[in-house]
Amino acid sequence: MPAPDRQDKAHTAPGASLGVEIVPVIDLRHGSVVRAKAGDRARYQPIVTPLSPTADPVDVAAGLLRATPSRQLYVADLDGIEGRGRDTASLRRLAATFPAIRLWVDAGIATRSEAEAFLDEGLGLPVLGSESQSDDRLVRDLADHAVLSLDFRGDDYVGPEAILATPSIWPERVIVMTLGRVGMGSGPDLDRLSALRRQAPARCRLYAAGGLRDKGDLAALAEIGVSGILVASALHDGRL
Repeated sequence: MPAPDRQDKAHTAPGASLGVEIVPVIDLRHGSVVRAKAGDRARYQPIVTPLSPTADPVDVAAGLLRATPSRQLYVADLDGIEGRGRDTASLRRLAATFPAIRLWVDAGIATRSEAEAFLDEGLGLPVLGSESQSDDRLVRDLADHAVLSLDFRGDDYVGPEAILATPSIWPERVIVMTLGRVGMGSGPDLDRLSALRRQAPARCRLYAAGGLRDKGDLAALAEIGVSGILVASALHDGRL
């Protein structure tokens, strides 16, 4: 298994604003980028954005990276998450086109063999979504090689309780994914993020996901110690 990469250790990396790292996001379905909204995946449609002439993942990623220079790009492979088979072809194209960008890929990886196969291919860091896990074993085993996503729908955490209840097993990078706020511009869930920041070990860097409106939200996130945020709609809509 590859050694862990520490290249994004600094909080002032490109793509940072007010001390909060901005990680652009694309959601893939059937080889195209779709517009995510409120976590209602059945209603996601191919994206229309001033940042890209098409919904092709390479075109959209290029537009996002022009809008906010970043060393990371988060990719939600919805086909993989929903059990239709992973979109490896699109991931390979993204990795080949943007070799200096590290992909964070949530593709529904739920077993060690799946994670190791992904890492061996060199496509980036696997994101272990709590909604895809059956227990806490993979998070424990891959703490130095993966990103953890703690997934929430409304007020409910989705995933094995042992993952949420045992911050000591969390990896260095932890996403707090508030699915109901994705694409809604309703603001980050500051109360939940603040509570999880208090629970997380000091070594953990928390990344918000869902609800960003503008730079005011970035200031609020910085104040409670959140290291970064995953962003799509605020970039496509020109609010950030």
